[in-house]
Amino acid sequence: MIAVQIQVYGRVQGVGFRYFAVQAAGRLGVSGWVRNEVDGSVKIYAASDEPALNQFVELIRQGPPYARVTEVVKTEVQVHTDNEARQFKVLY
Repeated sequence: MIAVQIQVYGRVQGVGFRYFAVQAAGRLGVSGWVRNEVDGSVKIYAASDEPALNQFVELIRQGPPYARVTEVVKTEVQVHTDNEARQFKVLY
């Protein structure tokens, strides 16, 4: 299992981006969280096997229909051991 932190820029708030990420993560078996940032970006922590994470990042690059992703910054990070039963949730 590996983990990444993803910062997503563009028109990514107010367009269902967080819920899009939750659905994508659920389909792929990715655990972690997503939240809106005060600068208008979306931050994601995601953990899974490498193929699932690669698919997840590609979906994030596309975003939901009304989003316009202009930049995605992905950084490999340490896997958190507190992921509750491999859930992916929205943080507020």
